[in-house]
Amino acid sequence: MARIDDMKTKSDDQLNEQLGQLKREQFNLRFQAATNQLEKASRVKEVRRDIARIKTLQSERARSAEAK
Repeated sequence: MARIDDMKTKSDDQLNEQLGQLKREQFNLRFQAATNQLEKASRVKEVRRDIARIKTLQSERARSAEAK
């Protein structure tokens, strides 16, 4: 699970790449859940929260850049 401190040190491009990876993983986890092949159900929650963390960080950066 990625922590917010680790994410803050990443560039915008790195965050976008990580967001894309997490969204692909989220899709795969949903597919596994639908076909009853999901091994670790808690991973769905972790991925969803990591996506939210990245989006929050991106919006904070956008607001601070807009204020300058």
